[in-house]
Amino acid sequence: MSLQPDSATLVIFDFPARKPGGEAQAHALRALAEDIAAEPDLLWKIWTEDKAAGRSGGIYLFRTRDAAEAYHAKHAARLTAAGVAGIEAVYRSYNAELTAITRGPVSSP
Repeated sequence: MSLQPDSATLVIFDFPARKPGGEAQAHALRALAEDIAAEPDLLWKIWTEDKAAGRSGGIYLFRTRDAAEAYHAKHAARLTAAGVAGIEAVYRSYNAELTAITRGPVSSP
């Protein structure tokens, strides 16, 4: 199944986590969250972490595939510039009818 450019699209990022960095890192992550929140056509983001595996990432829902692809390029460049390697990202659509039954945090864009 190919995703349509005008359909809501999930992007799932996963990459090696940075070691905890105290107050300075917490401030930087808050600024990053505020920047991400202002991203055009972003409906929401869930921050993910697996401390045991040393991985971080997020699940993002964008209004369109084009917006998801634009953000993917921007975020991958930002992570790479910060020294993060091994960035994985996948795109997915979702089944709105079944997601509503299981109380998924999505609605029609």
